[in-house]
Amino acid sequence: MKYQFSKFVQSGLKVIIVSFSIICAPWGIADESLTAQIEADYGYLDKLYKDLHQTPEISFQEKNTAKKIAGQLSSLGFDVTTDYGGHGVVGILKNGNGPTVMVRTDLDALPIHEQTGLPYASKAKQKDRDGNETYAMHACGHDIHMTVFTGTARRLVANKNLWSGTLIMIGQPAEERSGGAKAMLKQGLFTEFPRPDFNLAIHVSADLKAGTIGAASGYAMANVDSVDIIVKGQSGHGAYPQNTNDPIMLSAQIIQSLQTIVSRELSPLEPAVVTVGSIHGGSQHNIISNQVKMQLTLRSYSTEVRNHTIKAIKRMTANLARAAGLPEALLPEVVVLDEYTPAAYNEPKLTAGMVSLFEQLIGSENVIELGPEMVGEDFGRYGQVEPKIPSLMYRLGTVNAEDFERSKAGKIRLPTLHSADFAPDPKPTIVTGVNSMTSAVMKIMKAN
Repeated sequence: MKYQFSKFVQSGLKVIIVSFSIICAPWGIADESLTAQIEADYGYLDKLYKDLHQTPEISFQEKNTAKKIAGQLSSLGFDVTTDYGGHGVVGILKNGNGPTVMVRTDLDALPIHEQTGLPYASKAKQKDRDGNETYAMHACGHDIHMTVFTGTARRLVANKNLWSGTLIMIGQPAEERSGGAKAMLKQGLFTEFPRPDFNLAIHVSADLKAGTIGAASGYAMANVDSVDIIVKGQSGHGAYPQNTNDPIMLSAQIIQSLQTIVSRELSPLEPAVVTVGSIHGGSQHNIISNQVKMQLTLRSYSTEVRNHTIKAIKRMTANLARAAGLPEALLPEVVVLDEYTPAAYNEPKLTAGMVSLFEQLIGSENVIELGPEMVGEDFGRYGQVEPKIPSLMYRLGTVNAEDFERSKAGKIRLPTLHSADFAPDPKPTIVTGVNSMTSAVMKIMKAN
């Protein structure tokens, strides 16, 4: 199969057309040879993986993790910049003329107490955003991501004679709190360093078998917004409700009404979710309070749906408060937090070409077509800059083969991502990740 793709690359006042083919056939290094190289390197990668797993650091605190990833890249000859957009790492390796490809890993862990019982389970503790001590765990597989990232860098350096172009490898902080990509771009990631022609990344899956790959074409992950609503009222004694304006009652009406945004204001063909995840108000049985606080998550794919949902929330809350008799000064406050994660979009032509490549590498039965998900991932930011950059984030299976079959038979329920019990099967996961990502970069780099 041959995948032809033409891309316009703007440089200064010149516009250059880069046209290349991704051909699903060996490119100078036999697939068996690359697999043998990865197998031979696995002892190194396994040691790195277990070290990263045991020493997790939560969002915005990834100082030591970043130092480890920077050290890996520096030892391979990359030109490395650290502390970029927080604890971000940028590694540049120029290897002749050709496309510029960015490979990204995330660095941060989650404030979760690991319960896997593994001999290398994390026992690490840190202070959370409020200064409270918390356990930390790589419950979203970022330790796998970093290990695959490092293994890919090692294979690409070892086979520099087989590709040409500029390789950008970034370690991104604070993915779990949707701040890292934004901070790195704001500092000048695509202006201070070469602007990528393509962006690539992996994300582990908690329900795909280790040794398999999943990919969605088009929208893969959602826009995600966090919204706070402060509902105000006029407090008083529970025995005299006529002399008050009850914000708890108003909040109940608001919560019910918000669900009609998706069911009645948006097209049934446009996916969206409005979740009220937290509601707090009142202090005692017989007191009508003067305030209720709600926390919402909004999910969508298109910008139009996202904008409409936010406007509708503001309109509904204000008008329901007016209908309840509240004065303008006491209308609810709707605050859209600065934690927006844009939708991750897998460019269809790039995705099709890479899926064909992966099918050749590991067999079509091990490459699964996925649909879009409503989770958020700030990798999407890198592709949404103007002009947009073709990007692909694909899923890497992690589930032990025996557990996978038992799950299919309904005998066990698999732990999800962000679970204290999440435990990838390291070797087949890492080997498949390094093989697929190295091959993907080589195909693009060879294509010129």
